[in-house]
Amino acid sequence: MVQDAMSRPDFTHEAATGLTLIAGVDEAGRGPLAGPVTAAAVILHPERIPPGINDSKRLSAAARDRLAEAIKDQALAWAIAEASVDEIDTINILQASLLAMRRALAAMTPAPQMALIDGNRMPQGLAVPALTLVKGDAKSLSIAAASILAKVQRDRVMCELSLANPGYGWENNAGYPTPEHLSALQRLGVTPHHRRSFAPVRNILCEER
Repeated sequence: MVQDAMSRPDFTHEAATGLTLIAGVDEAGRGPLAGPVTAAAVILHPERIPPGINDSKRLSAAARDRLAEAIKDQALAWAIAEASVDEIDTINILQASLLAMRRALAAMTPAPQMALIDGNRMPQGLAVPALTLVKGDAKSLSIAAASILAKVQRDRVMCELSLANPGYGWENNAGYPTPEHLSALQRLGVTPHHRRSFAPVRNILCEER
């Protein structure tokens, strides 16, 4: 428990910049077989940071939902964007993730003075200076906040898609390649929301030819 507490994200990286409008940026949905990839950007108010912010993967769904609303209410600015399944299949998932990040940053009002980007790859064409931070969602509160918004938004999208595409379990697996999802792919086939460039989907399409 002590080790986990020490590993919680903090505001150190933001404070070190000496700037006030620092956006944390993260994405959700690189691994699923279906649905868009979603990115969020958040500028936290240093005096109004909702307690409990952490890497979205360390939080329950209920905690993520609660924190997402608190972040939207208390942050100086936030934005959410996505890259579509067609874009993922056209430019690959990495480039689509970076595209979604760039779109989220571009949508922010006010615009940030700097961005902290989760990972080790920098989106091209940013209008502001930026730094990458490997495992940033476990280190930076701003990136962790962005990870929560991105995850909550994407899960909601997948629940909506599940209503129109029953049987794949997207309301539970969010499009990830769980046994339930893989079995449904074999039984029900590929939907327009599946990523055709991903091997399990591509293999089924090849079998159908």
